[in-house]
Amino acid sequence: MRDVAAVSDLGVALRAAADIPGLIGAAWGLDGVLLREADLVPAFLDLRTGLLGELFQKCATYRLAVAFVVPDPAAHGERFTELAREHVAHPQIRFFREEGVAWAWLKGEGTAR
Repeated sequence: MRDVAAVSDLGVALRAAADIPGLIGAAWGLDGVLLREADLVPAFLDLRTGLLGELFQKCATYRLAVAFVVPDPAAHGERFTELAREHVAHPQIRFFREEGVAWAWLKGEGTAR
């Protein structure tokens, strides 16, 4: 079983790009983290800001698996919906509509989608 945690349990708030290294540090030694939509300020979900891309890049660099729980990707626009769809089978960064499925994927339980 993999060692995973919810970002909210790590005491990290993602409000700006400057907070991303804090997440990486707090998650050091973990195999993955669960990020709920509520853990991010709206700017992270607005792809024009580049914040989500920066978060993706840091997580990929440090080989930190991330499960994003976003129940309704369409609420954040067409481009966000496309991004979520493109990451449905990504080996390291995935989007999920349901938290239980996200936890199962992070923990390596079957082939959760």
